[in-house]
Amino acid sequence: MFAKRQSALAATAGTAPRAKDGPSLKPVVDALKKPPVAAGLAGLLLLGASALFLTVLGDPKAGTPSAHVALERDAPAPQAPAPTGFEAFSMGAMGLYQNLAGGADPTAGGDAVITLPDGGSVSGQGAPITAPVHAASPLAKAPIAGLSQPGSNGPLPMIAPDGRVPAQAYARPFRPNGKPRVSLIVGGLGLNAVTTRAAIERLPPEVTLSFVPYADNLQGWIDQARAQGHEVMLEMPMEPTGYPDNDPGPYTLLADGGADDVTAKMDWLLSRATGYFGVTNYLGDRFAGSDTGMNAFLSVLRQRGVAFLDDGSFQRRPGAWARASADRVIDRTQSPAAIVAALNGLEAQAKLRGSALGAGFSYPVTVEAAARWTAGLEQRGLQLAPASSLSMRPGR
Repeated sequence: MFAKRQSALAATAGTAPRAKDGPSLKPVVDALKKPPVAAGLAGLLLLGASALFLTVLGDPKAGTPSAHVALERDAPAPQAPAPTGFEAFSMGAMGLYQNLAGGADPTAGGDAVITLPDGGSVSGQGAPITAPVHAASPLAKAPIAGLSQPGSNGPLPMIAPDGRVPAQAYARPFRPNGKPRVSLIVGGLGLNAVTTRAAIERLPPEVTLSFVPYADNLQGWIDQARAQGHEVMLEMPMEPTGYPDNDPGPYTLLADGGADDVTAKMDWLLSRATGYFGVTNYLGDRFAGSDTGMNAFLSVLRQRGVAFLDDGSFQRRPGAWARASADRVIDRTQSPAAIVAALNGLEAQAKLRGSALGAGFSYPVTVEAAARWTAGLEQRGLQLAPASSLSMRPGR
C-alpha cells in the first residue's frame, strides 16, 4: 500500500500544476495595457486620492466628535427711556443718579491725566475722590433762634425782629484780603451718599454746597455740611423747556401756575430744612420767562430774608433779599480736561474783574477737579470766597 502511494507521488512530482477552472482576467489585463485606458484609469485614481485628502485633511476637526445645536437669537431688549428730570432729581432714583454721576461719556475727554497749576492731577470719569479731607471749620448749628417760624409743612425762614436775616446769619463769614475773589457752588447734593460725603469732606469749607429738596435726611446732610464749615443752599425745581416730559417733580414752580401756586409750592420747598442762607435754581428756563411766576418767587425770598444765586440763566432778574448769578457752569462737558479748562477760565475772569462765581454739579469728576484746583488758588494770587460774599442787596 505504502509502495504504491510513494510511486504515485513520484510520478507526479515533476509535472506542472493543472489550472483551476473559472473566469480568466486575461482580457482585462490586455485592455489595461492599452494606452488610452491606462491614462483614464490613472486620472480616476488621482481624483479619488484628491477627494480623500481634502476630506481628511481639509477640516482640522475631521475625525473628532461633533454636535449641532439649534440656537435662536433673542429679540433685542427695548432701550430704557431717558430718565425725566424728577427721576434724576428725586430720592426715588438713587440708581439713576449714580449712573449720571459716573456715567459721563468716556470718549468726551479720554483717559488723559490733567495736570493742575499746583502740580496736582485729575483723570477719568467716576474715579474715586482722592483729594485730602479738609479739617472742620464749623458754623453755628441750625436753626438759629429767631430766624424761623412754624409753617404748615415745617419751619419757614423769616427775618428776625431785630433785623437779622437768614441770608447773613447762615452765610459763612468772610474777610477779604485784597486778592481777586473766586467762588464755587457745587449742587445736586443729598441724593448720592458717597458723592455728598466726598463734597462735604474734600472740598474746602469756602466752597458753597447746594442740596436737593427731595433728598432723604436733608437736615442731616445740611447739619454735616455746616459742621464741616460749608454754607449751604436749597435748589428750587423750576419749569424747563420740554415740561412735563422733562419734569423736575411735583413741586416744580410752573411758568403759568400763578402767584398762589408758586407761593404754596415754595412753602413746602423752603420748609424742608433749616440752615440755608439762600436758594438756587434747578433747571427753569421757561419759568425764568414768566413775569408773574418770577415776581412771586422773588417776593417770597425778599420777605423771608433769603438770597437767590442762580446758575447764570437768570441774570436779568433782580430781586430776592440778595442776588448773584454764576459767571459760568464749569461742567457742561463732564470730562477732566473740560472742567479744568472752565475752572482756569473762572480764575482768569476773577483776575480781570476782581471776582468770579462758578457753578457745577456733584459729578465725581467735578468734585475731584474742584478739590485739587482750589488747593493752589492762594499761591496763584486769588482768594477762595463763599458764594454769599458775591451776592448783593438790590439797589446796592
